[in-house]
Amino acid sequence: QVQLVESGGGLVQAGASLRLSCAASGFTPNTYAMGWFRQAAGKEREFVAAISFNGVVTDYLDSVKGRFAISKDNAENTIFLQMSSLQPEDTAIYFCARSRWRYSNGGRDPSDYSYWGQGTQVTVSS
Repeated sequence: QVQLVESGGGLVQAGASLRLSCAASGFTPNTYAMGWFRQAAGKEREFVAAISFNGVVTDYLDSVKGRFAISKDNAENTIFLQMSSLQPEDTAIYFCARSRWRYSNGGRDPSDYSYWGQGTQVTVSS
């Protein structure tokens, strides 16, 4: 069955960098788009970044453009989110997700995704 396991979160100071990983299994790499979402305490889940099934197309939340980068390693079926210049407002639980449809570019709505990881906490102190 499909499994997504995130790792790499932690507590950092503002301006620092973190690299999140999402180990995926149970489906063929490079057939599904993948996304990263985040949920801060008391807020709704928010789109952060997406990468198309073939890794060619990426999309980002405006507030993370230029600071975050999504990538994928099809050989390892792992998705990454490199985060730099982190700010306190980036504090949230970060989730990776697999697209509901094959051969898509992903999407910004959580309903575009059918499988989710358990999340990894990112805390940025000022």
